[in-house]
Amino acid sequence: MKYSRMAAVASVAASIALSVGVATAVPALADPQTDAFVDSLADAGITGLDPATAAEVGHQVCPMLAEPGQQMADVAGRVSESLGRPLGPATMFTGLAITLFCPGAVASVANGESPIPLGLFGF
Repeated sequence: MKYSRMAAVASVAASIALSVGVATAVPALADPQTDAFVDSLADAGITGLDPATAAEVGHQVCPMLAEPGQQMADVAGRVSESLGRPLGPATMFTGLAITLFCPGAVASVANGESPIPLGLFGF
């Protein structure tokens, strides 16, 4: 009987430890494209960023580029401010975000076209 109580206590303790471990584990970002973006940042040597913040700022790059008059340098400057990083890493961050989140823009530029439909602005 003494051993069955010890086994029960050990079982409960193990369950609690497992629950705490699962509750404190860092969750994946759930979107494979976003996960690939965060991984590519680490591969490029851009480290020390909160993955959720990096994903949020990365997803803002395409809409920023779509704003009238915006250029990559302007967007990289805004990314630099958002992340609190120097312009060099922010420019690399911006390029990676464009590559992963704005594939249509990359294809348009490769074809010599504007990624933004300039006809909408009277051009």
